[in-house]
Amino acid sequence: QLQLVESGGGLVRPGESLRLSCTFSGNTLDYHALGWFRQAPGKEREGILCMSSSGSLTNWEESVKGRFTISKDNAKRTVYLQMNDLKPEDAGVYYCAGAYDSNCPRVRTRDVFISWGPGTQVTVSS
Repeated sequence: QLQLVESGGGLVRPGESLRLSCTFSGNTLDYHALGWFRQAPGKEREGILCMSSSGSLTNWEESVKGRFTISKDNAKRTVYLQMNDLKPEDAGVYYCAGAYDSNCPRVRTRDVFISWGPGTQVTVSS
């Protein structure tokens, strides 16, 4: 069973960058899409970006276009979420999640994601 752990969260100032890591074990991502989700205080967890098993990216969140991207290092068993030009509204707990399918859903949904990490906190404040 796929197991995931996020790391790399912290406190940054607006305009700064942060790279989150999602380390996976128990299985490979050869047959699983990997999504990044964010939960702001008082709000529901929502999807931001997704990478299919073949490396194709799906962007669900308009506000992060051009600022956030996903990359994968299979040798390190890690998927990264690179976040640039961070804004206060980007703050929240970030989760990575593995889907039961190799492709990302075209619409933002949590339904197909079956393995979740515990999350890592990102705070953006001056």
